[in-house]
Amino acid sequence: MRGLARRNPPPHALLLLITCFALSLGTVSPETETEVLLQFKGNITSDPNNVLSSWVLGRDPCNFTGVSCNDAGFVEKIVLWNTSLAGVLSPALSGLGSLRILTLFGNRFSGNIPSEYGGIQSLWKINVSSNALSGSIPEFLGGLLNIRFLDLSDNGYIGGIPPALFQNCSKTRFVSLSHNGLSGSIPGSIANCLHLEGFDFSYNNLTGEIPSEICGIPSLGFLSLRSNGLSGNLEQQISECLGWNHLDLANNKFSGSAPFGFLELRNISYFNISHNSFIGQVPDLSLCSESLEFLDASWNDLGDKVPFSISSCSSLKFLDLSFNSISGTIPVTIGSMKELWVIRFGNNSISGTIPNEIGDIELLQVLDLQNLGLVGEIPQSLSNCRFLRELDISGNLLDGEIPPTLYNMTYLEVLDLHRNRLNGTIPETLGNLSKLQTLNLSQNSLSGPIPSSLGNLQILKHFNVSYNNLSGEIPAVPTFQAFGSSAFSNNPGLCGPPLDVACSGTGGGAVPSKRKPKVLSVSAIVAIVAAALIITGVCVITIVNFRTRRRKVDNNEVEIVESTPLGSTESNVIIGKLVLFSKTLPSKYEDWEAGTKALLDKDCLIGVGSIGRVYRSSFEGGVSIAVKKLENIGRIKNQDEFEQEIGRLGNLQHLNLVQVQGYYWSSSMQLILTEFIPNGNLYDNLHGNSSYPGTSSRGGAGELYWSRRFNIALGTARALAYLHHDCRPPILHLNIKSHNILLDENYGPKLSDYGLGKLLALLNNYGLTRSHTAVGYVAPELAQSLRVSEKCDVYSFGVILLELVTGRKPVESRGPSEVVVLCEYVRMLLDSGSASDCFDRRLRGFDENELIQVMKLGLICTADMPLRRPSMAEAVQVLESIRNGLEP
Repeated sequence: MRGLARRNPPPHALLLLITCFALSLGTVSPETETEVLLQFKGNITSDPNNVLSSWVLGRDPCNFTGVSCNDAGFVEKIVLWNTSLAGVLSPALSGLGSLRILTLFGNRFSGNIPSEYGGIQSLWKINVSSNALSGSIPEFLGGLLNIRFLDLSDNGYIGGIPPALFQNCSKTRFVSLSHNGLSGSIPGSIANCLHLEGFDFSYNNLTGEIPSEICGIPSLGFLSLRSNGLSGNLEQQISECLGWNHLDLANNKFSGSAPFGFLELRNISYFNISHNSFIGQVPDLSLCSESLEFLDASWNDLGDKVPFSISSCSSLKFLDLSFNSISGTIPVTIGSMKELWVIRFGNNSISGTIPNEIGDIELLQVLDLQNLGLVGEIPQSLSNCRFLRELDISGNLLDGEIPPTLYNMTYLEVLDLHRNRLNGTIPETLGNLSKLQTLNLSQNSLSGPIPSSLGNLQILKHFNVSYNNLSGEIPAVPTFQAFGSSAFSNNPGLCGPPLDVACSGTGGGAVPSKRKPKVLSVSAIVAIVAAALIITGVCVITIVNFRTRRRKVDNNEVEIVESTPLGSTESNVIIGKLVLFSKTLPSKYEDWEAGTKALLDKDCLIGVGSIGRVYRSSFEGGVSIAVKKLENIGRIKNQDEFEQEIGRLGNLQHLNLVQVQGYYWSSSMQLILTEFIPNGNLYDNLHGNSSYPGTSSRGGAGELYWSRRFNIALGTARALAYLHHDCRPPILHLNIKSHNILLDENYGPKLSDYGLGKLLALLNNYGLTRSHTAVGYVAPELAQSLRVSEKCDVYSFGVILLELVTGRKPVESRGPSEVVVLCEYVRMLLDSGSASDCFDRRLRGFDENELIQVMKLGLICTADMPLRRPSMAEAVQVLESIRNGLEP
């Protein structure tokens, strides 16, 4: 019998066998992939837009919303961005062996990336930015050999950047870890990413120096490290980093000579070194890159002058050298830079005149030359900049007349000429600037009347002509009347409303107005008495109908019957309505049977707010609430509107807001019930304990060490950002002061008295001016014209920041005739180089640079012009960027 010969399979058959075996291990069938995706869906806890409604059993997964497949029918892409999905990421996705792209940015996923994802070797793009992921950066992502794009930005990651993240990154092109809470240094292992084209680690808490190894990455061009705590000297690295095109180092702690050598790199287009401690001067720029479009070196300590060779940067669109110590004059060669959109030279020591040549920059949109030493007249040629939106040349020594041709700048939104020596009259043609929102001509020597044409400026938000020599009657147009008397004050010849100065009959002068007292006629008195009798009859009938009603309405409303004092002129029975939002409060009638007067025990008074007194009330079981009693009850006339507004506040939920827990309404009393915050308010803790009997004992400023103060600033900023940006419509506070920032048991901040702006309106504006008498906290535009915007809150928040850093009150008196305004005091010391003299001497164990950065933010927030203040969202970002181990 012939033996069987053992034969080897042919090579092509062996290859086929290996391929099939690999596929059997690396991929799953479409039916199984459906199960994987449904497991992913099962981890979703919220899908408000029903994005995953097509993800159902029995349907081809390639037809699921956001899912794409390759030619073989296997899932290759999952793209679900800005869909508001919430939940945790399912480990089951590791079963998708062909998955190349996972894009989930702009959702609300929490937790962290499952470790099972480290086995999806086919992945080359992961984008989970703008979610709520937390924990440490997963090290296993460094084992994904094919990853090209990794974006974990805008989450809640903390800890250091693991060096292992860059252990196998030879194919990686871009990495973003920005807007997290990362700390520590930038690992040198990033140099392993030899094909890296850019990385963004901005808005974290990173420290240390930039690794020198990154200049060895040949393709690196994009580098963003703004808003961290990085330090060191960069000048030595310039010669090795030849390919960079985008360099953003703003808001760090870099020092030494400013690295202007980067401006000579052939590809550099964006250069931002603002808000650091660089010294030196702007060098000769004859070799400036033709690609450079953005140059910001503001808020440093640069000196000398702006070189004439700046014009070599012919492609420049944005130029900001403000807040330095630059002297000399504005180079006339700047007029040849035809591409410029923004010029900011303000707050330096520059002198001389405004070059006529600036008028040749036709595309210019912003010209900021404030607080310099400029002399001469305003050039007529500026009118050629017809796209200009902001012209600020305030705080100089300019004289002459305001050019009448400024009306050519039809896009102008801000015209600030205050604090100069301008004379002549206000041009009628300014009334043609229909887009103007800010017009400040105060503190000059202008004369003549106020042109009636200015009444055509319908969207004007800030207007001031005070401290001039204007005369005549103020035009009787609503636009002017809304700004109040302060906008026209200190013009001896002006008369008419809103000034309390009457115009003479001949129009030749002004005389103080005398108002004749009004006397009621006999018929009017009879009518009032008759009306009072009718109202009394209605009240008596109502009392008879409801005297015995004591019942609970719905699940959160309680009717309460109260008796008034026997000697009162009112009825001796009052029916009240109590509405509770919180389930933690007693909800039975018996718990509230004692009536509202039991809630207002004078021995439990804890404060006096802008519209009423605040009491502490306690129930059995240790539950305490704060009760605010609104004053002047006769001015509240609409119960439905009151309930609607307080009901809206009851729906707001934020860690740093005092929670509104209910309200009470009766014909004689209105109460707002909120959670009780045990450690009092920030003002008392900073400046001295409260004398109110119901307040808790506290440790005062000694308990407010720097880390706690920083957290108070950050928490307050987050609360305001929530009110401004997350609420629809936005909620303005308009009464921010340290009295309204309460401190919980851990000295965490709780913002109170928010959302009362509309409530005050319902009170017929009662308390409006009273709420704005928080001296030192009120934004100039609010004090002068009652023009409100979110920037009013930003200003007040800036004062809070300065209060936290200095420990001083917003306004202090050093004698009978000397008043110190905190904003001005800090700005003066900072300009003189004595910033440390501002610090609260009671503080211990702090980083001086952190205090300076917070102080600078406070000064930016308290800028005179609203447009120069950041939004609260931006303020939160800045505070988070300088947060380095500040947790208590």
